[in-house]
Amino acid sequence: MSNKAEFYTKLKAQLEDTTTFPADYLYKFIVPTTEDQVKEVENLFDNTGAVINTKKSKTGKYVSVSALLKVQNADKVISYYKKAEAIKGIISL
Repeated sequence: MSNKAEFYTKLKAQLEDTTTFPADYLYKFIVPTTEDQVKEVENLFDNTGAVINTKKSKTGKYVSVSALLKVQNADKVISYYKKAEAIKGIISL
């Protein structure tokens, strides 16, 4: 089993143990400012009702993106993380 698969399996178990769904879930990402990564993250949550906040780093090289979204279950939480993996240079927190 790959590290990512193990990570998501553990995350799902933790979410199911600690969260009563549906629940508000806060996604946090860090993306470089070199291209349109912030827009890509925003597009990920387009038409979902997510509340998105961004904050530039002191040097301006990175942007912190937080998205608060009501999710129905642990699988939905993980699905957004998997979609985010496609964004160049993204770091999921």
